[in-house]
Amino acid sequence: MYYMGVDVGSVSTDVVLIDENNTVIEQIYIRTKGSPINAVQNAFKTLKEKYSDKQIQAAGTTGSGRHIASYLIGADIVKNEITTHSVAALEIDKDVSTIIEIGGQDSKIIILNRGIVSDFAMNTVCAAGTGSFLDRQAERLGIPIEEFGDYAVQSNNSVRIAGRCAVFAESDMIHKQQLGYDKSDIIKGLCDALVRNYLSNVGKGKNIQSKIFFQGGVATNKGMVAAFEEALGCKVFVPKYHKVMGALGSAILAKEKVKERKYTNFKGFNVADMEIKTKSFECKGCSNGCEVVMINDENATLGCFGDRCGKWSSSYVEKIINS
Repeated sequence: MYYMGVDVGSVSTDVVLIDENNTVIEQIYIRTKGSPINAVQNAFKTLKEKYSDKQIQAAGTTGSGRHIASYLIGADIVKNEITTHSVAALEIDKDVSTIIEIGGQDSKIIILNRGIVSDFAMNTVCAAGTGSFLDRQAERLGIPIEEFGDYAVQSNNSVRIAGRCAVFAESDMIHKQQLGYDKSDIIKGLCDALVRNYLSNVGKGKNIQSKIFFQGGVATNKGMVAAFEEALGCKVFVPKYHKVMGALGSAILAKEKVKERKYTNFKGFNVADMEIKTKSFECKGCSNGCEVVMINDENATLGCFGDRCGKWSSSYVEKIINS
């Protein structure tokens, strides 16, 4: 029997299956490409060939598209990324005190005190240092993103790059290239700059203590790991499933939820073949004039979101969380 976690982000959609011992049995990484519904359906098409509906005992969702995903698959629990990343990290190592998480378009820091989240912060303005920014720079330099970190660790002379803003960082990199600096030195300088930016913004005022986990897709970049270790003066650990920690935490929480109530809301893998449509309307209930988005399958409305007061969405969310 397995338990599912689905993390729908702006750049990627991750699905994890775990067993009774919280061991990862399956992990799927799919580019969201602006269509979270299609991304989830594509992941389910892959899973449908290997697993039956009855094997899935619970399902949880997280990420920026967690509510859409919950309506779609029939989630048993819906949690934010702070909670799911913390749960996954603590499952791997109870001594984790700080979680650095950098994904496709956002970054966050989570401070843990004896296994409890005591503080956290997220970037709110600039995407410098996120996965999408690094992808762009790798493409511009003609280097596969998988090799980006290798170039950084080969550098013997880090070039100073302005990292406070994605636009300024790219402009500074181009200027340094025009001056003839080596690519490895420029990439090392970029990694150093992005770590400085992260620590002075997202990590500002935070009590960063070891043991430190680095999670998210950017943790694959050896240059970023090395830059964090140099800046913090201690070892930074990259867990095995760093790319899918949100989905892993969601699966663990879903398992705990279903153990309490003895049944699941999971709709099954046939969701992959359903025709899902969305439509929106402007609510006239008050002066806010919210644009409410409705998700429909062939037979009924699965859920609503976009309303500020919860008039339309609350009944669907409560049904999922409290059922």
